[in-house]
Amino acid sequence: MSKILKVNNLKKIYHDKDGEVVALSDISFDVNEKEIIAIVGPSGCGKSTLLSILMNLEKPSSGTFSFKKDTSIGYMLQNDCLFPWKTILENCLVGLEVEKKLTNDSKNYVINLLKTYGLEDFMYKYPSSLSGGMRQRCALIRTLALKPDILLLDEATSALDYQSRLKVSEDIYNIIKNEEKSAIMVTHDISQAISIADRVIVLSNRPAIIKKIYNIKLTNKSTPLNNRKTKEFIKYHDMIWSDLDGK
Repeated sequence: MSKILKVNNLKKIYHDKDGEVVALSDISFDVNEKEIIAIVGPSGCGKSTLLSILMNLEKPSSGTFSFKKDTSIGYMLQNDCLFPWKTILENCLVGLEVEKKLTNDSKNYVINLLKTYGLEDFMYKYPSSLSGGMRQRCALIRTLALKPDILLLDEATSALDYQSRLKVSEDIYNIIKNEEKSAIMVTHDISQAISIADRVIVLSNRPAIIKKIYNIKLTNKSTPLNNRKTKEFIKYHDMIWSDLDGK
């Protein structure tokens, strides 16, 4: 299977007046094309730092990472960052405008995404008229507008209530699979990680190392909600919880 990303021995050290803090230590993994990877770990262990490095927002202290040639990357934050004075369609076109890639074809692509994923009736309304889950769906469509090959999702559902988080998890999974994207998803939610991801990477407490990587094999694997009902789900949950509880 073709690799879209390879991460080798990545390390990140922060320096301050009290000395140095090692955030990440010897992180190595890869991502296959059309694969969803979930990363879980204790709070403050460096999960978001890892995504920032992959986005070139921060530089690693040592180690390397490489994307497949000509890979485009989409980055989705915890906050939807929608502009309240712009319509839903206008918000979804922001990235295309910034990148000077807004054409009739690219606009029609976004309109079709809004229609496909249930936001057609809200296209010309404003973010204040959307629920939290719909706002996150809008933010995901805005990310997809630039047609990225891989999505980096940083706690994309953590600000939502439980019911909305379940619904948006379904949306995220369906959109990623339907659009045939790869994804790395940082989450605190073990159940979400197991129900969505093909593999779950468990990080230790800081300085973070990879404690374990689970290949998620579920009977009749389908949508996240159905995956939570499989006989293997609790087993994976207990093992990952034990990994995290041991720090």
